[in-house]
Amino acid sequence: MQPTLMDLLRQAGRLKASGQTAQALNLYRQAQERFPAEPVAQHNLAAALGDLGRHDEALVFAKAALDAGLDAPETWLVRARSELGLLDLVSAAESYRRALALRPNLLAAQFEAAQLAWMSSGDTAQALRGLRQAEERADADPMLAFVKAQALEMMGDEQGARASLEPLVARAGCPPAALAYAAHLEALLGRPHAALSLAEACLQTAPGDFGAVEALTRARLAVGDGPGASEAAGHLVAAQPMNQHAIALQATAWRLMGDARYRELYDYERLVASYPLGVPSGWDSLEAYVADVANELRAAHPFRAHPFGHSVRGGSQLPHLLSRNTPALSALAESVMAPIRRHLERLGRGDDAVRRRNTGRVRIQGDWSVWLWPSGHHVDHVHQEGWLSTACHIELPAVVGAGGREGWLRFGKPGIPVSRDMEAEHWARPEPGRLVLFPSYMWHGTEPFSGEMPRLTVAFDLLPA
Repeated sequence: MQPTLMDLLRQAGRLKASGQTAQALNLYRQAQERFPAEPVAQHNLAAALGDLGRHDEALVFAKAALDAGLDAPETWLVRARSELGLLDLVSAAESYRRALALRPNLLAAQFEAAQLAWMSSGDTAQALRGLRQAEERADADPMLAFVKAQALEMMGDEQGARASLEPLVARAGCPPAALAYAAHLEALLGRPHAALSLAEACLQTAPGDFGAVEALTRARLAVGDGPGASEAAGHLVAAQPMNQHAIALQATAWRLMGDARYRELYDYERLVASYPLGVPSGWDSLEAYVADVANELRAAHPFRAHPFGHSVRGGSQLPHLLSRNTPALSALAESVMAPIRRHLERLGRGDDAVRRRNTGRVRIQGDWSVWLWPSGHHVDHVHQEGWLSTACHIELPAVVGAGGREGWLRFGKPGIPVSRDMEAEHWARPEPGRLVLFPSYMWHGTEPFSGEMPRLTVAFDLLPA
């Protein structure tokens, strides 16, 4: 008996949820080929392709689903994401508008539409316009306040974010995610004991929930409870041993306690290294190749402000570099593989969180470019989706080599509030055409820089293959 459309979609959904994206995509494509007149099959294939960054293909199937009569907000959302991925910003904004006209409480669309408006304009009022209109409706979802708070924080208004969240936090049955986020904001605002109270309430609401235990870990770090933070972080790592943020929290607790295990995770001499890019086919020198990458990146960056939920401040971020159909950017995957192979050989095998996963082969999990403007920087962060992460410097302002550390890549300074100052411990001086590799769990950011010239980079997250 042949499987039905729903059989195929359910099986693909299970594969996707377990991280088997290639197998899931094959089933979604099989469903579309067997049921070409079914718009639901077109929609699901479009969504899967979009998740993999294959936006040109995704857009074809999203349009096909809509043309076949599937006028669903989720399909307009898939279309908007693909148009954004292809940098068709006007069409993406219109598709987000169509999705929200059908369902104003579609939270993902509200968040992404606000983000697009912010990145396109750098204007807070413009970014919040759709959210405020949705909040004024009689049937407004209380979680719109959560979305608005996230947007406000990312636009630099932490106090406004906390005020926006308060009506939701005060409600009976406040969702644990909102309590955890309120705890995060309280710590940022210098109120660590209020953060701890909210995190404890979150855990009481959702005992054993990963997000609740994470909120408690962060709050204990903020109040200076190293042993308590270490205990909570230990539960996180036990539950998800490859979770890079959990490892970072455990390391931060050990550093707060003066525990020697911290240095095993933050052994910069062994785990951080810099290598020149390989020269891909078609170029005579690394300098010529890097110059072409810089030219193509400058032409591709379309935004005026940073995205939400990322580390960039005072700059823009361009995702999915490897899907850009330009000569130098298309060659990046070839260029970075030589230094990556050298680094895997240098790391070797071992029992620690990095080396025990070293198979000698990798796959690229994510790729993007950042264009920082003068005074811009990366806030300290980790890469949750990776195992190893990279920073590849393409074009740098002169001040980077002027004798100080302006614009340098730094490591070790936590990107969350901790009860005592923990400054950076290690720096890597950027050089055009060189790739810095480091564990994805390692806190890292950049030093701000002065002058009039920007700082242009590309980056990749890697997973063992």
